[in-house]
Amino acid sequence: MPEGDTVWRTAARLDEAMRGVTLTRAELRWGALIDADLRGAATLGVVSRGKHLLHRLSTGVTLHSHLRMEGQWRVERAGDLTAAQAGNHQVRALLVTDSWAALGLRLGMLDLVSTDREGDLVGHLGPDVLGPDWDAEVAAARIAASGVSIGQALLDQRNLAGVGTMYAAECLFVERVHPWLPTLDLTGQQIRAVVTRVHGMLDRGRRGAIQSTTGDLRVGERTFVHARSGRACRRCGGEVRLAMIGVAPQDRTMFYCPTCQGGLGPTDDGRPQRPLGAGPRRSAYRGSSGR
Repeated sequence: MPEGDTVWRTAARLDEAMRGVTLTRAELRWGALIDADLRGAATLGVVSRGKHLLHRLSTGVTLHSHLRMEGQWRVERAGDLTAAQAGNHQVRALLVTDSWAALGLRLGMLDLVSTDREGDLVGHLGPDVLGPDWDAEVAAARIAASGVSIGQALLDQRNLAGVGTMYAAECLFVERVHPWLPTLDLTGQQIRAVVTRVHGMLDRGRRGAIQSTTGDLRVGERTFVHARSGRACRRCGGEVRLAMIGVAPQDRTMFYCPTCQGGLGPTDDGRPQRPLGAGPRRSAYRGSSGR
């Protein structure tokens, strides 16, 4: 699932292309929304809220979307839009102006609500790591009070919005924190350090098209532990491992180094793990990180 920095860049691209411009064509291919007519409405702005996108229109409505695992918004020049592109069965939303066309492909959620009721969809979210409402102290307090593992707490969008499995694993590795350690066993200083670290990672991530926590943009070198199970830890040389964290069916994947981060996770059976992409492996990799 795209993380907060990717969603932030998507919102920025849509906003740049469509702000202040009237829709000449608009199709929402999603249940009852298929009858919605947005033609003639102008875009007031497009913003991200955690992993959610809010496209605000001059008619007082907001088009809300969530990419989930495989969704994306593509922006093409309107003059280059082909009938095949517009008719693609994966397109869930098509918004066209005189200059640009925005295609929402494989979207996981699509809603049309009054702008003054956006809170019905995103009001449950914690401070947005990349938003104007970011408040590190509030996020740290919510994590501390959650009572679950620190890894699970980071992925709970009610505590802070925008963190997914990659950034959760990477920040915990850098801070040498065991992902399954209960937040009640961490000091306030440790939790604040994790929150500060993940905010810094996402903030840097939104500034470039390629996510990298290591600073190295080469394929296979961009992360410390994420997607590196079965490979050598960059810090100690031990084996990076993958295990599930959280409660099914909302559990997620967590990559970590047992040597650097305090031992095997409680859901890790310790069996050898093949590097991802090297053949059959013990458990399926799920990159989802909640809503």
